Amino acid sequence: MSQTERVYLSSPHMSGHEQKYIQQAFEQNWIAPLGPNVNAFEDTLANYCGVKHAAVLSSGTAALHLALIMLDVKAGDEVLVSTFTFSATVNPIVYQSAKPVFIDSEPDTWNMDPQLLEQALKERVANNTLQKVKAIVVVHLYGMPAKMDQIMEVANRYGVPVIEDAAEALGSKYKGKPLGSFGKLSILSFNGNKIITTSGGGALLCNEEEYAIKARFLATQARDQAPHYQHSQIGYNYRMSNVLAGIGRGQMEVIDKRVEKRIENYNFYKSSFKSIEAIQFPDLPGTDYFSNRWLTTFLIDKDKTEVTYSQIQEALEKYNIESRPLWKPMHLQPIFNIYEAYMNGTSENLFASGICIPSGSNLADAQRTQVVEVIRQCF
Repeated sequence: MSQTERVYLSSPHMSGHEQKYIQQAFEQNWIAPLGPNVNAFEDTLANYCGVKHAAVLSSGTAALHLALIMLDVKAGDEVLVSTFTFSATVNPIVYQSAKPVFIDSEPDTWNMDPQLLEQALKERVANNTLQKVKAIVVVHLYGMPAKMDQIMEVANRYGVPVIEDAAEALGSKYKGKPLGSFGKLSILSFNGNKIITTSGGGALLCNEEEYAIKARFLATQARDQAPHYQHSQIGYNYRMSNVLAGIGRGQMEVIDKRVEKRIENYNFYKSSFKSIEAIQFPDLPGTDYFSNRWLTTFLIDKDKTEVTYSQIQEALEKYNIESRPLWKPMHLQPIFNIYEAYMNGTSENLFASGICIPSGSNLADAQRTQVVEVIRQCF
């Protein structure tokens, strides 16, 4: 094997459909934010995700920030949040001067553990501080659905609204229902490495019209209806442009094909490594779960090999192949380790033994084969 052009973990994959919407925007001079592509993209997303409203924004982080504002998260409040995630899930909580409370994962889906969630809520009932908990942010990691029945049951019983961080999970389903349709509010990301992309961007999903109206208002600098520039509350420059929304419209025309290809990548890798006992792939916990397999990941059983994920990463990098460890849990991050955490060891074990390998929907067969060959050499 020789070094080739860079093989990325998950690179943007254009379909060609995007050009017609971008061209329309240029022909009609809809270059500024807002416009027909924005409206149409929002309608398409809402229909696809099984919700009534969508607001397309500059990023998934912006969407989560607005979701917290919708739920009146303020200084001193608490937000219970998955620890096994990317920092963008937690940063907006701190933007609001609230306190993240980290909840560890369960081993079946790698997502928020419903039992630990209930433990945290029970303690707040006992301490008479439940009123400080304004939201629960559940992450669907790598496209795998969390145990939403159990999580929603606990959340509803304690009266705490749920925000779904479905940034990695567009196209995934739980019990046949699209992720992003369970929470009071939900967010998506269209970053360049996601299953569809608008270059940069995100969306806020909800069923309550008042949330959608307020989100769009706040995302356009909170300008009041007045004959002059007037502002009665703080706003943000969070709206997606009409040009980028055109890219999103074209991407949504092929979303099912993109999901199909990601699943094919996962199945290819799992089949290719079935003879290596030390490599363990995360299976679906049951028929209720449908994952878009945004990134293919696997764990290395330390009892069956001395090979580490860092050795695999170094070997792949020699052939210009991108990979990365699983997320470092938020409770271990220097900026967040001061906050309370409910742990069972799952996320730390996953971080210590897992790796993500190239999974893009535009990954060529020869590239996948090379990834397999390099990893096999490690064992």
